[in-house]
Amino acid sequence: MKDTRERLSHITLSLHWLIAFFILGLMTLGVYMTETSRYDLYPTHKSLGIFIFFFIVIRVLWRWKNGWPQPVAQHKNWEEALAKLVHWVLILGTLAFPISGMLFSIGGGHGLQIFGLDLVSANLVDGQRQMLNPDLASIAGEVHESLLPIMLAAILLHVAGALKHHIIDKNNTLKRMLGFKNQ
Repeated sequence: MKDTRERLSHITLSLHWLIAFFILGLMTLGVYMTETSRYDLYPTHKSLGIFIFFFIVIRVLWRWKNGWPQPVAQHKNWEEALAKLVHWVLILGTLAFPISGMLFSIGGGHGLQIFGLDLVSANLVDGQRQMLNPDLASIAGEVHESLLPIMLAAILLHVAGALKHHIIDKNNTLKRMLGFKNQ
């Protein structure tokens, strides 16, 4: 099924909500891990990030193939521009989060594992982890950390826009995103 003005496809809805759930959860887990020094949670954070990356790539390819869904109603030019900007920040941010995390881990010599399975082995010398590429690890770590406030702002704007459409504009944008057929 293709996305229409009245209804979004099951693929669009499933990918949107799956990725939203995981990104919000991983952002929360990431803050918790760093604030409490819970190093034991890093493998879970990394594994879930790699897992959701697969679906993020599918979503980007789906959006590229199908284009953006048509708006339910006409909006002011500034609203359309802001919505487009927020959607691009969310799409690019959901890609950049896991990519920067993976590069941070690999560059830092930790390798890359998903649920205990080595995708890229840790860089061990005499049983000790050695940084593989300190510059890569540093830059990727900064990007990964810097994405948090950017993504939070974009998510808040996205939710605020959906609520505005529902409460103030009284259109069916939110209902469509929740999977209800517009009348």
